[in-house]
Amino acid sequence: MKKNYYFISDLHLGLGSREKEIHKEKLLVKFLESIKNDAAALYILGDLFDYWFEYRRVIQKGYYRTFTAIHDLVESGVEVHYLIGNHDFMHLDFFENEIGVKLYQNPFSTELLGKKFFLSHGDGDVKNDYGYKILKSVLRNKMIQKIYSLIHPDLGIKIASSTSKTSRDYTEGKNYGKIDGLLETAKVKIDEGFDFVLFGHSHEKCNVEFKQGRYINLGTWLNNPCYGKFNSQNFEIIDWK
Repeated sequence: MKKNYYFISDLHLGLGSREKEIHKEKLLVKFLESIKNDAAALYILGDLFDYWFEYRRVIQKGYYRTFTAIHDLVESGVEVHYLIGNHDFMHLDFFENEIGVKLYQNPFSTELLGKKFFLSHGDGDVKNDYGYKILKSVLRNKMIQKIYSLIHPDLGIKIASSTSKTSRDYTEGKNYGKIDGLLETAKVKIDEGFDFVLFGHSHEKCNVEFKQGRYINLGTWLNNPCYGKFNSQNFEIIDWK
């Protein structure tokens, strides 16, 4: 029986030059192939893409290998759960209907091997980030998204790319104070009874024990690709070479 659970976050496919993105995608495909035989499930905790805007009849080019590798993983019997982030939030039904992925719009909880997990990308989970919370509510508005979808895909995706860069610059330049807001949020969730609280978003890899639980931040694939692995109640973050 497959009992390994894998977690990745913040790959930001499409961010860099063509050469860098081809290399990153090859690493991702090899990773997905490597877990096919022992994974019970893969959880993607947001920002798989640096920007994503899905039209009803148009899919962004450049990610064919990623789509195929994820679909092959699903076909092999591995559950794939995809929680959208702040860069790849505009999904319709392509991943669910064509690839077989379970898509989540908001943070969710699950139980794995008898342990309670709280899973979130992390955007909007820092208490003092009120500006972003307002922006998030606007960008996730279905009517606004529907109006935006009337723009020609070439122009719409170009705007989405530019907006994504602005969002990244804001996140990286934001001063959240000396206290790690995600850690503080994780502590609250652990006090609520969760054994593991997982975030991405900050790009800061972290594995911290607190009381009876553990806060995990999955880091990013921009510099040192890594993934989380949970098996027999042990969670580790492993660098993917």
